[in-house]
Amino acid sequence: MQYDPIKRKLGKVFNKRPFLRKLFYRLLDLLLLRSWHIRKAVKAWESQSKGPQKILDAGSGFGQYVYYLASRNKYWDIKGVDVKDEQIDDCNGFFQTIGLTNTHFEVADLTRFEEANTYDMILCVDVMEHIEEDEQVFQNFCKSLKKGGMLLVSTPSDQGGSDVHHHDHDHENDGSQSFIDEHVRDGYGIEEIAAKMKAAGFTKTEVHYQYGRPGKLAWKISMKFPIIMLNTSYVFFILLPFYYMLFFPFALLLNYFDVRIQHKTGTGVVAKAWK
Repeated sequence: MQYDPIKRKLGKVFNKRPFLRKLFYRLLDLLLLRSWHIRKAVKAWESQSKGPQKILDAGSGFGQYVYYLASRNKYWDIKGVDVKDEQIDDCNGFFQTIGLTNTHFEVADLTRFEEANTYDMILCVDVMEHIEEDEQVFQNFCKSLKKGGMLLVSTPSDQGGSDVHHHDHDHENDGSQSFIDEHVRDGYGIEEIAAKMKAAGFTKTEVHYQYGRPGKLAWKISMKFPIIMLNTSYVFFILLPFYYMLFFPFALLLNYFDVRIQHKTGTGVVAKAWK
């Protein structure tokens, strides 16, 4: 089962017109539970951070969170960085087209990225699980934040966050594969990621699970099962609207509960750290 190829194909469809891309962003905000948790954390940070702010989206990808941040406050200066040239060019073109002038995108390798004492907040969503040198990246983030600045990370947990399909014997030898490609680790434990942040120089951390029982079910309904169907046959593109008409309200309700419940465990982690 492949997640990223389907995501890229959907992105190409919705990228044909600016209004379609905005619609795609909105759909991602509704469907992806991690976006619910990120928006909740951003609102909490915003309540304590008045006036102009400088924000970095570290691993900006298709630009979903840059769009959310730039649309939320015109006085926020947001830069998105990503390792892929084509995504940076695409985002710069799109954001210029729609007139969001408080944004800018650049190519950057997070293992080498450092802009000392520059940012009030750094956002990093679904990135750290792809980077082997994570401790170096946390150090770079800490150096790039202003004093009192906050790092906000969303990443899979070690409780099955990469949705690896294990067999009866040791998965290191059985060819078990993550539902989402290119992860260098299955996920983080709460204590592990907090310890790495503190070792990088952060003075305070807050870490909690996301994707508890409601979230795991919502993920299966809203993302996993449709992607399995699309990997089977692209004919399911025709059936997808009818699928979502039936199951979309239930998935939204599960997302709602997941962001309001304190989970003892979960397949995702939200981590905050302050310099």
